[in-house]
Amino acid sequence: MTPPPAAGRPRPAPASLRRVVRAVLCVLCVVLGVAICAPARSAPSPRWQWPIPAPHEVVEVFDAPDQPYGAGHRGIDIAVDGPGAEVRAVEVGTVRFAGAVAGRGVVSVLHADGLISTYEPVQASVQQGQKVEAGDVLGTVAPESATGSHCTEVLCLHLGARRGQEYLDPLLLLGERGPSVLLPWTDGDASDRTGSAVPDGLGTSAARTGPVHSGSSDPVPSVERPRTTASGHSRSRPGSGAPRPAVSSGPRPALLA
Repeated sequence: MTPPPAAGRPRPAPASLRRVVRAVLCVLCVVLGVAICAPARSAPSPRWQWPIPAPHEVVEVFDAPDQPYGAGHRGIDIAVDGPGAEVRAVEVGTVRFAGAVAGRGVVSVLHADGLISTYEPVQASVQQGQKVEAGDVLGTVAPESATGSHCTEVLCLHLGARRGQEYLDPLLLLGERGPSVLLPWTDGDASDRTGSAVPDGLGTSAARTGPVHSGSSDPVPSVERPRTTASGHSRSRPGSGAPRPAVSSGPRPALLA
């Protein structure tokens, strides 16, 4: 007769239970190994590429109007070193317009799904109906003396994005306000100047409002409206203590900007 087990000694687990535990542990090890070793998903590539070479100093950000014909800034302004800088297509498409609007050279390109990119002031080297690839030269930044500066302090390229009657923020198409971004200087402390997130180094310039057209050739009355950064703060020059007065840049094209 087999003697009963000694009191207090645990009985060994059945062989079937041990096999189940080992199988579960093996599955967990495999799952954890795959999760750890799996490569991180790369961020989606931006739809648009920049129309001018780096560095990309955005001196005025997109400011959607409150009303269809209200004041606002239907695009972004990118500082350029001087006239003659090459302006390139942000995406494959067809030249929709190349010519002068209100004395300023404008090029617009129609892309897939009805999206339109607009560039000004530009001396066009392309013609209406011409097919272009992303990066193809559309023309050069027009001299300030010939067109009048679109910006108040620097020569700049205005880049717009529109689908139908809706104006879009070009920065989203250029990479969703990527990481290499600085806010413009304000009259705040130094911590504000190292700022957070708006693409590629926003610069400083005077506040600007203006009659901006949206589907009409009639100018919209100018309303004093200090320019703001993407974070919603008013922009002003260092040490000024207040936003600078609005300066109108003149009429803007209706369906081309």
